[in-house]
Amino acid sequence: MALTQDEKERLNDSRLKLQSVARSLRNVNPREIPDFHEIESCLEDAERSLGSVLRATGTRSTLVSEPDRDEP
Repeated sequence: MALTQDEKERLNDSRLKLQSVARSLRNVNPREIPDFHEIESCLEDAERSLGSVLRATGTRSTLVSEPDRDEP
């Protein structure tokens, strides 16, 4: 079953929100948040999954490019 335009827009909005949360975590000391790296990984996985769905449906999603970063 194909996604409706409304569903695609909701998925894209959710993807952008996930990217925003991931970016905001960069300003937080990882030692202050239990399971910080697991949370970060979960956000990345969810963003990738939504991106895959949108690409599979031929939707041009808005992607905020993520610069490479060094892992601690």
